[in-house]
Amino acid sequence: MRIEPTAPYHSAQDALRVLETVARHSAGVTDTELARRTGLGAERLTALLRMLRREGYVEQITDGAYVTGDTLRRLTSAHDREQALRDKLQHTLDGLRDSVGAAVYLSRYLDGEVRVTQYAAGPTTPAVNEWVDFRCSAHATAVGKSLLTQLDPGARREHLSRYKMARLTSRTITSDKLLLSRLESQPPTVPVLDLQEYAVGTVCAAVPLTAGSAVGCLALSLPVEHAHRLKQAAERLNRSAAPVVLSLTI
Repeated sequence: MRIEPTAPYHSAQDALRVLETVARHSAGVTDTELARRTGLGAERLTALLRMLRREGYVEQITDGAYVTGDTLRRLTSAHDREQALRDKLQHTLDGLRDSVGAAVYLSRYLDGEVRVTQYAAGPTTPAVNEWVDFRCSAHATAVGKSLLTQLDPGARREHLSRYKMARLTSRTITSDKLLLSRLESQPPTVPVLDLQEYAVGTVCAAVPLTAGSAVGCLALSLPVEHAHRLKQAAERLNRSAAPVVLSLTI
């Protein structure tokens, strides 16, 4: 299976430029002025504004100008910011679950550990059965491998030295040398896959989330009978990662 790189790495950065410009104009700013001040082309700016309106970061007033939206005001407020961020991320994950037709996970590498911090699943999109703690199975999961690719080589080796690479299925890589080689050669814009390496009957894909110095990823899981949908679902997840990065960056 080959998945072409489709991650819009600059989407969140461009969106931040738009938001910064909107925030400086409390009375509103037109799309023409936004294009002039941000240097973004009309097509690119239109797509970003559509996303920012959908996510509640900007609103359009009666004369067509843009002002800051409720989501941005909540996330930049000192009052209950953490809860506002969790609520926003959960809303975004729920939407991604429905969009890609798979359980979706937000994961971070925190204090030297792999942590799934939030997820969205449902009756028709069941979550992975965590039969082995995700913290000690990074070598076998798409989530773990995606997070490890974002660490420097020394940090990768240090993590693997703390957790024995157990064989969880017949497909699990248990060689440090082989795994480190694959992590080193993993293109940063291509989703990392888990093809029944963690659990028989489940396939997964994960894409990195670049938000400052934080290490994170967005992932999905599918029953193996839906493996034919993995490539398309992973590409869609990749293209839709910008709102999550934006929420984590603000």
